[in-house]
Amino acid sequence: MNVRNREGMSPRLEKLLAEAVVWDNHACMPVRAGDVSFLDDLERHRRSGVSFVSLNVSFDHFPWHFGFKMLATFRSWIQRRPERYLLVDRVSDIHRAKREGKLGVAFDLEGAVAVDDLPELVEPYAALGVKWMLIAYNRNNRVGGGCQDDDCGLTDFGRRVIDEMKRVGMVLCCSHTGYRTAREAIEYSTNPVIFSHSNPRALWDHERNIPDDLIEACAASGGVVNVNGIGFFMGDNDNSTDAIVRHIDYVADLVGPEHVGLGLDYVFDASELDDLIAADPELFPPEKGYRSGLRMVEPERIPEIAERLLTLGWDDGALRGLLGGNNMRVAEQVWR
Repeated sequence: MNVRNREGMSPRLEKLLAEAVVWDNHACMPVRAGDVSFLDDLERHRRSGVSFVSLNVSFDHFPWHFGFKMLATFRSWIQRRPERYLLVDRVSDIHRAKREGKLGVAFDLEGAVAVDDLPELVEPYAALGVKWMLIAYNRNNRVGGGCQDDDCGLTDFGRRVIDEMKRVGMVLCCSHTGYRTAREAIEYSTNPVIFSHSNPRALWDHERNIPDDLIEACAASGGVVNVNGIGFFMGDNDNSTDAIVRHIDYVADLVGPEHVGLGLDYVFDASELDDLIAADPELFPPEKGYRSGLRMVEPERIPEIAERLLTLGWDDGALRGLLGGNNMRVAEQVWR
C-alpha cells in the first residue's frame, strides 16, 4: 500500500487491511497480444494492498482464439517476476500471496465467444488460469443474450457450456448478460453464480446495471455481486468514492454484506478503451451513452472505500467479506 493511502488511516482499518485478503475481481490490462508495456502498472494493485486480481484476457469483440495469445503474454511476464507476483491456480495460492506480500493473478473471459462452437474449450482456458467467464458481452452469442440486444435467453448450447464450467471448476458470471438469460442461467446452475462487475440499476438506470431481482437471485445461489467503479454505471460519469460506496451499500442492504464484493473494472490504458468504444458501436452503442473519457475508480482507492464503509457502521466481518472473503467463499466452493 502506498504512503499516501496510509496517511490518515484509522488503526482499526490498518489492522483489518493487514489481516484481510483483498480481492479485485476484474481489471483490464491492454488486450494487445505480445505487448507488455503496461504490465509494470500491476504494481499499483500490489502497492494498494491487493492480494488477488483477475485480469481480462478477451471479450466478445475478439475472435474465439485471441484469449490464448493474451494468456501466453500475461503468464510469461508474470512467471518471470516471482518476487512480486504469483500465478493463482487454487485458493491456497491466494493465501500464499497474502503471506508473502505478492499479488496473486488469475484471469477471466468476458463472453463465451471464446469457446466458439466447442464447450470442451472451457477446459484448456481453466488449465491456463481462467477462473470465471461471463455469458455474453452486451450482444447475443451462441450461449445466450447480451444486455444490450434482443435477449434470446439461455440456449441449449449455453447449458452445455455451463455444465462444462461446473466440471472444470470455472465460475459462471452474468455481467454484461441479458436479464432473461441471466435469470435462466442462475436457475440452471447448481453452483454459485457471480456478477463479476455490475451495479444496481435501482441507483442508475442503464442496461449494463442489474435489477434487484437479479441481485437477489445471485445471492440466493450463494454468489457475489462485485460492484464496478466505472463512472458511467454509477451516475453521470461519477467515479467518486461516495458513488461506489452508495452502490456497495445498496447491494449489502438488499441481500446482505456476504453477497457483495469489488470488481473495479479499472482500465489501465484509457486510450485503448476510447479506441475500442469508437471501433465497435454495436458492442458500445453511442445512443446508450458510450463515449470517450469514462472515469474510473482506481485500485489505490480501496482503503478509502473501506474506511468510508466503516463510518457507515459496517463491522469488521462484513468488511472482510467485501474486501475478499465473499469471493474466496465462492472460489472454495467452485474452483477445482
